[in-house]
Amino acid sequence: MALVPHLFGTTVFQEVSAPMAAAVWALERPLVRAYRGIPFEAISESTADDLAKRGIPRESIRVIYPGIDSESYTPDPSARSSEPLFAYLGRLKRYKRVDLIVRAFAQMGHPTARLAIAGTGDYRPELEKLAVSLDLGERVRFLGFIDDRAKRSLLREAWALAFTSPKEGWGITNFEAAACATPVIASDSPGLRESVRDGETGFLVPHGDVPALARAMATIANGPGLVSELGAKARRFAEGFSWEAAAEQTEEHLEIVAASGGGR
Repeated sequence: MALVPHLFGTTVFQEVSAPMAAAVWALERPLVRAYRGIPFEAISESTADDLAKRGIPRESIRVIYPGIDSESYTPDPSARSSEPLFAYLGRLKRYKRVDLIVRAFAQMGHPTARLAIAGTGDYRPELEKLAVSLDLGERVRFLGFIDDRAKRSLLREAWALAFTSPKEGWGITNFEAAACATPVIASDSPGLRESVRDGETGFLVPHGDVPALARAMATIANGPGLVSELGAKARRFAEGFSWEAAAEQTEEHLEIVAASGGGR
């Protein structure tokens, strides 16, 4: 059985040089021939759809969502910042499009709002230059690498997590935020659209639409009551995903595959 968390596709051209991107893209092309007749497990409907578009029969793909540790990632209303705080957690790579978050934050223009960017990567210098060029000063903080305890603290403190990647396998960081009762503002892109319920646990905006992203951030910044409302629904959403359920479904799938004699 083949387990597929994520496929780069053309998004790799946003990150590395054209020759290297072309090599990665080309390496994914023989997937259908190499795994012909093999059953698949995907971590999201988005990844399953991607596989199907490449020629893998949709009926041979089982979607089993990952879990979230909702016992470690928990809400703490007393930790919430008194002023609007937006957070990004993840690698600082070009294709993650964290620049969209910085631009939207600047465009929002809320006088007391802050943005915390946690993570490492070679795109950090460019993001720091962008923040300076937008005259954001101390309102944007680059935290670098943070451990799990600091990550949970930041998620509980933030009014919303922002995630603007053009494509993800699923978006586990969004569920970590949801488990902490923190809304998420994300691009309406593959993977991410399955980890956010638009208008219920956060907001989905068209990928690359900075004005729409800024409006969503302003809605959060101007509505502390909305943060609590969306956050409560987000927590209930996250509680529906557990590693125990993922393990049981995977075991069931493997038993079915074994009983059928496998692929080919």
